Amino acid sequence: MTTIAGTMAFDEYGRPFVIVRDQDRQKRLTGIDAIKSHIMAARNVANILKTSLGPKGLDKLMVSSDGDITVTNDGATILKNMDVDHEIAKLMVQLSQSQDDEIGDGTTGVVVLAGALLEQAEQLLDKGIHPIRIADGFEMAAKCATEHLNQIVDYFEGSPDDLEPYIKIAMTSLGSKIINKCHRQMAEIAVNAVFAVLDPVENDVNFELIKVEGKVGGRLEDTVLVRGVVIDKDFSHPQMPKRLEDVKLAILTCPFEPPKPKTKHKLDVTSVEDYRALRDYEREKFIEMVKMVKDCGTTLAICQWGFDDEANHLLLQNELPAVRWVGGQEIELIAIATGGRIVPRFEELTPEKLGHAGVVRELTFGTTKDRMLVIEECKNSRAVTIFIRGGNKMIIEEAKRAIHDALCTVRNVIKNRLILYGGGASEISCALACTAKANKISTMKQYAFRAFAEALEAVPMALAENSGFSPVDTIADIKARQLTENNHTLGVDCLNRGTSDMKAQNVIETLTSKSQQILLATQLVKMILKIDDIRSPSDAGDIA
Repeated sequence: MTTIAGTMAFDEYGRPFVIVRDQDRQKRLTGIDAIKSHIMAARNVANILKTSLGPKGLDKLMVSSDGDITVTNDGATILKNMDVDHEIAKLMVQLSQSQDDEIGDGTTGVVVLAGALLEQAEQLLDKGIHPIRIADGFEMAAKCATEHLNQIVDYFEGSPDDLEPYIKIAMTSLGSKIINKCHRQMAEIAVNAVFAVLDPVENDVNFELIKVEGKVGGRLEDTVLVRGVVIDKDFSHPQMPKRLEDVKLAILTCPFEPPKPKTKHKLDVTSVEDYRALRDYEREKFIEMVKMVKDCGTTLAICQWGFDDEANHLLLQNELPAVRWVGGQEIELIAIATGGRIVPRFEELTPEKLGHAGVVRELTFGTTKDRMLVIEECKNSRAVTIFIRGGNKMIIEEAKRAIHDALCTVRNVIKNRLILYGGGASEISCALACTAKANKISTMKQYAFRAFAEALEAVPMALAENSGFSPVDTIADIKARQLTENNHTLGVDCLNRGTSDMKAQNVIETLTSKSQQILLATQLVKMILKIDDIRSPSDAGDIA
């Protein structure tokens, strides 16, 4: 029910009508009012994520339209599962997604920073400063902040011979995740997986070579890194052996079935003799196919397609174990791991195209009949699988997201060895630098610089608040200590370890991630400040 404030009146014929109050305000918002409404929509999204920031951040339970439940504190996942109607709020969702695509970590922090910048922009608008002036000032302040970040960086000392520094930076990424009960174990798995697939020439990591597989049941502590491939399949026949050693794999993308004529004509079987001839033909083709595979020295056939019971029985008779219905991505990983070639036709199969694996074994789980195949001790170990166990599907999905963030963090520090310290230390240092710069500016942009510095402090304030501290007192104390001690590594002691020195706590972040957060958030805020109206096809009548 909608209540309309107005006054009843009558025309000259005695017919009643209503005079609506504030009728001019009931129209479409444009200009500064529109910008403020856009800021409000974006801030609402940022406020939802603010409580999920940091190691003490809280999780969100997302319920989909069909009742599926997701529990997570990953910013990109929360926003992706939210039903967002407002156009400006959708831009915040895309901001988090772009941070996830490019960096893989910092998806919550970038949205919180953007929300804080918009809150400061609203206060500047109330002072009568033009939105373009604010946007340009924020852009200059962002440049100042990123330049300051380059001055306070440390060089990362890790090497392939000493993985401990990499494990510490992965632990920082995993600190805010639900799987932090297995903090170090998960960090070690992520680091070992990255170095297993690292390309030493390009100094980069191909994440397609790292498969993350999960199975409900067991504990998180049972999570392992398999130097090979795990596939959610079992042998095609229950009497086939459950463990094979020194395996030669034929990787087939052609089905075990007789070739069909590629015409539009149909084949009519009109007599028993014709049917028997057709059956004999099919059997001969099956035997011929199995012989081709067996003669190459194959001890395991991996098939992308299925095959019927007759082919399955022939494979068992010929002592040729087989796996069917293996997906395309898994086929590629098996080929990379075993050094085999994917074969599209039986006639093209040769011994040189076979893959090699030390062990292929079947895993069974608890009291269930679930089975999976593990292909390990492969010829080429540059394809690995992180096999996650957990009590329910939600835990496994959240563990997958956490592992992905840790993998991205390790990969980023390998590509760019410049690091910063977390706990809001770098944000406070940048805020102090922006404030100092503002004191030297005589133009209107000094207001934008100070507002930008205030917005940067929103991240450590959220960390302090989520950790149960007084935000204002905590940030004031850290700012004072950074100024007096000239130490940019001081931040919020979220885990209450007794020291605010993030370097001593090994709370490490990458320069790439932090710079990207500041630049992406500033770009989005500048875009929002320049939008003074939203039009849609349904508004065409307003123009007429």
